[in-house]
Amino acid sequence: MLSVKNPAVTAILLGGLIAGSVDIGAASLINMASPLSVLRAIASGLIGKAAHGGGLPVELLGLLLQWAMGMLIAALYLLATAKLPVSRRNWIPTGVLAGVVIYFVMVYVVLPLSAAPFRQAFDLDAFIKNFAFDADFGKNLCAMMLFGLIVAYCAKDVGRARA
Repeated sequence: MLSVKNPAVTAILLGGLIAGSVDIGAASLINMASPLSVLRAIASGLIGKAAHGGGLPVELLGLLLQWAMGMLIAALYLLATAKLPVSRRNWIPTGVLAGVVIYFVMVYVVLPLSAAPFRQAFDLDAFIKNFAFDADFGKNLCAMMLFGLIVAYCAKDVGRARA
């Protein structure tokens, strides 16, 4: 059994793996698609349209990419909160805020720079309209807030003095 004694490494691994896995399920529910389709969509960020014709190797690539992104996001959360440990103890508001930031970075930075065949350019008018009237926008934003909450929960005790 793997034993990790460093609380930061544990938070990164658990936060990234759990949030990444839950996010696959959330994306499946939001898009009414199978988790394997979601994994192919994730892999398309690296290999483009060819991912949608791929099988198990592409789906495993998507899973590994999702977990790697989850762990990277968890590590960035720890770095962002390093100077303010109180923000980790108040993990609910910082987790929600992290989720909002994750949503915008993923939709408006990562996706446009990827090879994925679907992307959104930022358009303020469309954003405001989607924010107010598009149920999928709200669902995706909520999914990212859940992602942020999971990462923040896993990191809440990192840096806290032990009694």
